[in-house]
Amino acid sequence: MSIPDPYKVLQVDPEAGREVIEAAYKRLARMYHPDVSGDPGSVEKMVQINQAWEMLRDPARRAGVDRARTRAGATSARVVAADGKAHAAAARHEPPAPAPRPDPASQPPFPGVTDQSTSRFDPGAVPGAGNWTSGRSDTGYRYDTRTMGTGAAGPPPGNPSGSIVTFGRYDGWTLGEIARRDLEYLEWLDRTPIGRTYQSEIDALLRKHGRRTRAPGGESRSRGLFRRR
Repeated sequence: MSIPDPYKVLQVDPEAGREVIEAAYKRLARMYHPDVSGDPGSVEKMVQINQAWEMLRDPARRAGVDRARTRAGATSARVVAADGKAHAAAARHEPPAPAPRPDPASQPPFPGVTDQSTSRFDPGAVPGAGNWTSGRSDTGYRYDTRTMGTGAAGPPPGNPSGSIVTFGRYDGWTLGEIARRDLEYLEWLDRTPIGRTYQSEIDALLRKHGRRTRAPGGESRSRGLFRRR
C-alpha cells in the first residue's frame, strides 16, 4: 500500500505548527472513527489518519517526510520540463528524448517504508509492530450506539497512565485508566486498525492483567493491517 501525503490526509499546511496538526488529527479522528461514522470507508480513512499523525507528531519523522516531499517535488518538476520538451519536439517532427526516470535509491520513502526499491509500506517498520504477537482473546466487544457514544464513559477517573485515547466512549481517558475499568474494550481495540497506534501499550497491559500469555515474537510479522490474533 502506498503512503499518501500525511499533510493532505490531515488537511493541514506543511508549514503548520504541531498544535495545529494535533487539533486537525483529533477533529478527523472524531469524524471518521468507525464507532461513530456510518461511512463504509471510515475504517480505511481512520488507518490513514493514524498513520499521518504518527509521521508528523515526532519531529525527526516529520523532517524525513519533509525531505521526501522536497525530493518528490523536484522529480515532478523535471518530468514536467521533459514533457514540455517532448511536446516541442513533436511540433517540430523531431523524436523526443525519453523522460527522466527517478532513481528509487536516491529518494528515501516516508518513515515507516523500508523497501526503497518499491517505496511501499512495510507494516514491520511501524513502531511497536515487533510486539504484535499471538495470544489475543477471542472475546468480541459489542458497540451499542445508545450507550457507548463518544465520551459516554464520562470524565477520566484519575491517576492517568499511558497514551490518551481521543475517540470513542473513553475519549480523554488514558490506556491505564481504561485497563482498570474495561479490559474487554482494550482487547477489542487491539483487534481493530485504529488500535495500531496504541498496540504495544495495549499488549503490555493485557499481559500484565493475564489476558495474554504467549511470548512476544512468536509469529510472523508479514501479515496485513486487518490481521487478527
